[in-house]
Amino acid sequence: MLRTPAGRTRLVILEWLKDPAAHVPAQRSRHRNRRIDPAEHGATAEAVAAALGIPRRVAETHLALLADLGLLRTRRIRRRTYYRRDEFRIAEVARLFEKGW
Repeated sequence: MLRTPAGRTRLVILEWLKDPAAHVPAQRSRHRNRRIDPAEHGATAEAVAAALGIPRRVAETHLALLADLGLLRTRRIRRRTYYRRDEFRIAEVARLFEKGW
């Protein structure tokens, strides 16, 4: 899963989501026209797509797969879904690889 070109894209997404504020811009909330901080809430598929230069649907597919694997947490704010890394789950997976499954 991580050795394909798509897998490299997912690794980039995981790396960027360590510090989303450095890689994706803050987004405006449609409610009260305030900014949503990516460091606090994570990044949307739209922001990830813009940062990677890929269609939003492709970014959504990558993010959904990572969320299904438990590597990302999701949070809905109004009509948008924000994605953040699940550091605990990522550490668990890393330990599995270290032990050789």
